[in-house]
Amino acid sequence: MNLLKALENKVLIGDGAMGTLLYSYGIDQCFEELNLSHPEQVVNVHRAYVDAGSEVIQTNTYGANYSKLARYGLEDLVKEINTEAVKLARMAAKESTYILGTIGGIRGINASSTPLDEVKRSFREQLYCLLFEGVDGIMLETYYDLEELITVLEIARKHTDLPLIAQVSMHEPGVLQDGTSLSSALNQLEAAGANVTGVNCRLGPYHMIQSLEQVPLSHSFLSAYPNASLPDYEDGRLTYPTAPDYFKESAKALHQQGARLIGGCCGTTPEHIAAAASVLKDVKPITSKKITIKESDSLISETKNERIPHLHEIALNKKSTIVELDPPKKLSIDKYLKGAKALQEIGVDAITLADNSLASPRICNTAMASTIQSHYNARPLVHIACRDRNIIGLQSHLMGLHTLGINQVLAVTGDPTKIGDFPGATSVYDVSSFDLIKLIKQFNEGISYSGKSLGIKTSFSIAGAFNPNIRHLDRAVSRLEKKQQHGADYFISQPIFDDKQIVEVYEATKHLTCPIYIGIMPLTSSRNAEFLHNEVPGIKLSDSIRSRMTKASDDQEAQLEGLAIAKYLIDTAFDLFNGIYLITPFLRYELTVELARYIKEKTRLEDERKIRNGLHIV
Repeated sequence: MNLLKALENKVLIGDGAMGTLLYSYGIDQCFEELNLSHPEQVVNVHRAYVDAGSEVIQTNTYGANYSKLARYGLEDLVKEINTEAVKLARMAAKESTYILGTIGGIRGINASSTPLDEVKRSFREQLYCLLFEGVDGIMLETYYDLEELITVLEIARKHTDLPLIAQVSMHEPGVLQDGTSLSSALNQLEAAGANVTGVNCRLGPYHMIQSLEQVPLSHSFLSAYPNASLPDYEDGRLTYPTAPDYFKESAKALHQQGARLIGGCCGTTPEHIAAAASVLKDVKPITSKKITIKESDSLISETKNERIPHLHEIALNKKSTIVELDPPKKLSIDKYLKGAKALQEIGVDAITLADNSLASPRICNTAMASTIQSHYNARPLVHIACRDRNIIGLQSHLMGLHTLGINQVLAVTGDPTKIGDFPGATSVYDVSSFDLIKLIKQFNEGISYSGKSLGIKTSFSIAGAFNPNIRHLDRAVSRLEKKQQHGADYFISQPIFDDKQIVEVYEATKHLTCPIYIGIMPLTSSRNAEFLHNEVPGIKLSDSIRSRMTKASDDQEAQLEGLAIAKYLIDTAFDLFNGIYLITPFLRYELTVELARYIKEKTRLEDERKIRNGLHIV
């Protein structure tokens, strides 16, 4: 009988975790490779679930795609591993057992690290292998990224009429990580071609039942594969302590929520499935259920902070100057505060604070940002690097910035620790700058990374970093386009030391709708120029500028020459861009104060010219 026909009349019992059992046997490697090296162990797991009452089993192919197998150097064995997996499942199956070819999600927290085109290629290859072996259906499971799941589901539907089961995974009960409600997500999956929609992994029975309470019965059948429980961590191993009896009662509750295909995910064993089978065998599915709309705790209000124009809004309408004044490497902050005060008095629009630039520790930029904000009413622009914080720390950091009233941020991947003072330190990189931008944008909708309501919408203006000092400028511009797609409001460039390059950047970026702040950094000496050119990633100086700095006879003349070069570059940038980003070298704030004064005077003269010509000034 066809799987879907069977689901019309009865609840089907799925299997439990493959990896949990193999792990309990002492195997800690690529589980999918065992299809080739230890096939008897895979068959034994399948057989244990069938004997426990599973009517639907999944092939041992969750991670048997090119992308995931490449982590083990097994990317050339996709066909062999998937082909053998179906054969092994068939060895253990009874005549009445349905075999589903399982394909797991690829994208994790760092979604942008796996482009959709790569996901599609890996998926098609694995799908064809499973279809060729004659499975009874395709199970798409453990997808946190709804975009990824809909994409692969549509591909699968184009290539087969077999039953398609599509299961999302959630960090929080009832809501996906992008804020989409479970009910809405399942409707979208049904529209994309899924015959069975549901939930698996991450949540234990309690929260999965809670999630399904808000899901009405729809045209597609409902599935549920909860974890055995929340995981515990004992002696370096994850364990799931839930007893089979509890899982049996949970299976009854899942049935009452309308689930017709019920199995288990992480931590579940044949004992859990046997317990579920004892109460679900030959049970008729429910055909109606009452949805009780609970009073939501997810209402999101607008932030109550006084609305001051964001930097990107300023730069869209008039000339704007921001200045980088990096937090000190030592604990004395007197000079830093003097610099911040001087820059605020000259009228810069923001003071930017790097996040341990060049992977060297400095005073926390949030602490310094809060200090200059409270002492001098200066507007801080805080850089946030992905290098030093995991996804938990990044979210906590953003919540803290919002609480302090700091809403101008620059999202950067961050220099690797290898180039800094502590090359043995760990670089985190849970997410890339692209994902961080998307995360901050999600915060602006009042939604955490897990999809949970924050209660209040943040109001961050998000800058993206721009490095024009690479061989192929078009590649750098492509990154800007991608960052804009992820939600960047404007861009801040690395320093440029060539007027012709500034013009080239303008021509290459004038199609972008986001404003760009062009980086200008005054040089302080010939040694400084050579160091920047030869040792600092992302910075290159022209031969003519290096020559000019070499000719300076002493430090004072070198400083004046550095200012003259910077002013010359400002003249070019001023006519092409609304935003100028001044970078203070070695806390020598008097240099950037002088350049800010120069820009202010140029702006005044331009405004006067516009008035004389009858032009409107914003």
